[in-house]
Amino acid sequence: MKISIITPVLNDPRVARALDSIISQQHEHEVELVVIDGGSTDETLNVLEGYKDNIAVLVSKPDGGIYDGMNKGIDKATGEVIGILNADDRYSGPLVIRDVLQAFSDEKTDACYGNLVYTNEAGKVVRYWKAGSFRRMNWYFGWAPPHPTFFVRKYVYDKYGVFNLGFPVAADYELMLRFILKHKINVQYLNQVLVNMAPDGNATKSIANILKAKPELSRAWRHNQLRGGLFVPALRLAGRPLQFIPPPPPPMIQAERPDKTRGFRPVHRRGKG
Repeated sequence: MKISIITPVLNDPRVARALDSIISQQHEHEVELVVIDGGSTDETLNVLEGYKDNIAVLVSKPDGGIYDGMNKGIDKATGEVIGILNADDRYSGPLVIRDVLQAFSDEKTDACYGNLVYTNEAGKVVRYWKAGSFRRMNWYFGWAPPHPTFFVRKYVYDKYGVFNLGFPVAADYELMLRFILKHKINVQYLNQVLVNMAPDGNATKSIANILKAKPELSRAWRHNQLRGGLFVPALRLAGRPLQFIPPPPPPMIQAERPDKTRGFRPVHRRGKG
């Protein structure tokens, strides 16, 4: 089975850490690494040049933001399964892709997701997001999967659409709501940490964005003609402190620079532009 991993980036040399965590994966599948650079003006492009033998598609030009970059990556991707790993995130261990594709060995599985930890620059876990098993009713109480852990079959994007750029902060939430609740795709939960995330994601990096994201959540429900989303923003915010209570598992330490020839089977398909 072939999997495409899309990494959008803009002026973030930490992308090396994300790419290392992809390259260090141990599995027996083809990996197509698609990097969408939004027109970086710092050393990011020099960093990406060091991975030219592993990157199947590299696009570097100004875009309309992170979700536009993700959409461009989905358009370029040719894998049966698509995952998205942001430049400041990394997979939690070398067996993530193996375990994800094992979930997709069930032909009925349209998507899967898992748990996520937030780690600071020192590697300390500051927040643990245990997603929990999918139950349809949970959406009405503020639940949603952690998007960085969300892997989807390509045909789901082809059938139900990509990220809606009308949701500049919460397009990931709107997409998962549309796929899972509205269109009722089959999802599988992996009860393990899949991603180590930097605590400055698009919807969490500032108080202003947190406040901006909340009305977008309710609007996502209305946009998809779903009832019951009026109190979802408050319920999501109320449930967030629970992510700080359980003692989180320590993140798995990975090598600073893995052997790029071990366990990683890249798809060599050059596509700069």
